[in-house]
Amino acid sequence: MIFLTVGTHEPFQRLVRAIDDWCGATDVAPDVFGQITVPKAGAYEPRNFEWVARLTPLEFADRFAQADLIVSHAGMGTIISALQAGKPIVVLPRRGHLGETRNDHQYATAKKLAGRAGIFVADDETHIAEVMESAMSRIDSANGPVISEFANPDFTSALRKFILA
Repeated sequence: MIFLTVGTHEPFQRLVRAIDDWCGATDVAPDVFGQITVPKAGAYEPRNFEWVARLTPLEFADRFAQADLIVSHAGMGTIISALQAGKPIVVLPRRGHLGETRNDHQYATAKKLAGRAGIFVADDETHIAEVMESAMSRIDSANGPVISEFANPDFTSALRKFILA
């Protein structure tokens, strides 16, 4: 199952539409479930996958755990959660100039993380189909090492020394 999440604060219609278009264009309908944060009446609603506007934290955790692939904006919370769970993730960064976020911090994040094991970056919505196909073709080998929820002890020790110096 593919789990699409756009976060809980802002809608991300560009990503939702791109995934919906990809689902509609594939030969074999993928099993996609989306948490899409619909902003208002009349907003774009996907036709090719099951979705809800919001999930409870328990429902979110359950969908996340069941997923073979996560698709998301380039928010660090979702990226870190995917890495902690060893789940491959496709990210499309929100863009400041499109009014999707206040600046291009997600674009910078995506550029920095591109190429890391298990992280697949679509520069824009025109690349989402290509990136999805790439991630899907490597779903079993895409899982990277599971990261800890805590920082490396060497790092925290060095940081502690720096702060106390």
